Amino acid sequence: MSNKKIAYLTLGCKLNYAETSTYERGFNALGMETVPWQTVGTDIYLINTCSVTAMSDRKARGLIGKVHRLNPDAAIIVTGCYAELKRDEIEKMEGVSLVFGAKEKSNLVKATADWLEGREVIRENWSRENLEEEYKHISKTILPAFSLGGRTRSFLKVQDGCNNFCAYCTVPYARGESRNIPVCEAVRQARLLAEAGVKEIVLTGVNTGDFGRTTGESFLDLLKALNEVEGIERYRISSIEPNLITEEIVDWIASGTKILPHFHIPLQSGCDRILETMGRHYDTAFFLDRIEYIRSKMEKEGGPKVFFGIDTMVGLPGETEELFMETYNFISRLKPAFIHIFPYSRRPGTKAAAMKDQVPEEIKKERVERLEALCAQLHDDFVASHKGMKEEVLFESREKDGSMSGFTRNYIRVSRPYDAELVGKITEVTI
Repeated sequence: MSNKKIAYLTLGCKLNYAETSTYERGFNALGMETVPWQTVGTDIYLINTCSVTAMSDRKARGLIGKVHRLNPDAAIIVTGCYAELKRDEIEKMEGVSLVFGAKEKSNLVKATADWLEGREVIRENWSRENLEEEYKHISKTILPAFSLGGRTRSFLKVQDGCNNFCAYCTVPYARGESRNIPVCEAVRQARLLAEAGVKEIVLTGVNTGDFGRTTGESFLDLLKALNEVEGIERYRISSIEPNLITEEIVDWIASGTKILPHFHIPLQSGCDRILETMGRHYDTAFFLDRIEYIRSKMEKEGGPKVFFGIDTMVGLPGETEELFMETYNFISRLKPAFIHIFPYSRRPGTKAAAMKDQVPEEIKKERVERLEALCAQLHDDFVASHKGMKEEVLFESREKDGSMSGFTRNYIRVSRPYDAELVGKITEVTI
């Protein structure tokens, strides 16, 4: 296997990028050579898929077809959420050699090596006849993972799965019940990243704030332990539900820690009727209160502001123009720095897919465009409000145009002419 060339393609969330990087280290240890996916003569493709929307599924199918046409003799290995939910569909695709569902991830590298050596591949039992039963089986394992490459930041997976079962979402069926690695394991991996020169870690998970459900620990326990790891200077929290970012957590972060003033908090809708119908665990009053509490504890007059990124889903069943405007106006009032906008995608097997009053695609598209315009304005306003301020930037490697860039503590992107001495260093700049 030492002569095998392998390429990696990843779709979807930061969690997938952390997992792909972990697979890559496993295959590198077997002597395989990582190559760009466009390389003619590539022997193996590993495609890590997403299935959050119908478009995600289409992208995965398109990638499988593209790499097969480029290298018809290459083995194609498919994993990720699409592989869990639509395994039968993928296994029938031309060029696909192996498919690994969610509960097989931990064995992916070994099973692939066995297959390449002609040994029997040991697979888990798999069935999509009963989504709830399969959901329980997925949750017996968790694949520890972190990204590591030429970057000065790393994605560290601390949690997987979700117990919320929101009406529109297939993620619990694709990733199983909420579970996590122990705090001690997260600390061990953070120390490895520090030894590799990483300065900033992004904590990732499907429902990151639900950390501790399987180990009897808490998310705050995790943050406090990671805060003590020498060499890691900054942490960001990726996607935390509003009801899980408690006042106790906010108070501790604001007391002077390595946790940065940058939060990605899913809103999904700014309309209480839609939130209730979709099974969300909060209303707009709670969401607004949580944002205002964070600002009150972490912002000082004349100083940097907290970066809030929020997820919003447009065109959920029953969303009239009036209800959409409730979302639009609520977001305008919140003034986040960024809106991650998804048009609702009807996912088979979910409650929302069977609901009446589905919104036509052309209306979803028009509403997405309106929110995108709002997002652009809000982000410009956020950046402009920091003009002239001094901030600390962690610069990364060279960009294609010869410049270099990095992010402030509150996630404002800063570019400057490339200087090799600044790569991986936190430098004070004036915005």
